[in-house]
Amino acid sequence: MANETKIHSTNYVNTFIEVAEDTKSTTGTVPPRKGDKKTVALMQYELIAKHPYKFTSDDIFFQVFAERNDLTKVELGEAKEKFFSKGQPCFRASPLTKSYGFGVHSDEEGRIALYGMESDEYQKYLAEDKIKKVKAMRSSKK
Repeated sequence: MANETKIHSTNYVNTFIEVAEDTKSTTGTVPPRKGDKKTVALMQYELIAKHPYKFTSDDIFFQVFAERNDLTKVELGEAKEKFFSKGQPCFRASPLTKSYGFGVHSDEEGRIALYGMESDEYQKYLAEDKIKKVKAMRSSKK
C-alpha cells in the first residue's frame, strides 16, 4: 500500500473543449511539420483525425510520448505507469485547441474527436446543453 503510485488522467467525459479565446485561427488547420520531423501537434492531429472516437486523450498523449522517445513494446508498460504518475497537460493546453482552431469532443466513454471551429459540428457542440464546455487555455496573459 505504501508503494502505490497515483495515476493522473487527462481524460474528460461528455465534454467539449472550445478553442482558446485568443486563437489566431479562423478554421481548423492541420499543423505543419518542422523540417522533416512531425511536431507534437501534428502527431496528435493525425492520431485523432484518422481514428475519431477510438482513443481517449490519455491514449493520445502516451502514444505521442512513446513515439517521440522510440519506446519498445517491452518498455511501454513501465513507461506508461511512470508517465501517468505525474500530472500531464490535457487538451486544453494542446496546440490543436490553442493555435490550430480545433475543438475536442469527449464522448461518454472519454474517447475523443476533433472539430474545426468553422464546422457545423463545432457549433452543434457549443449549443448542446447536455455536455460540459471548457475553453482551451489562452496563449497569452490578459
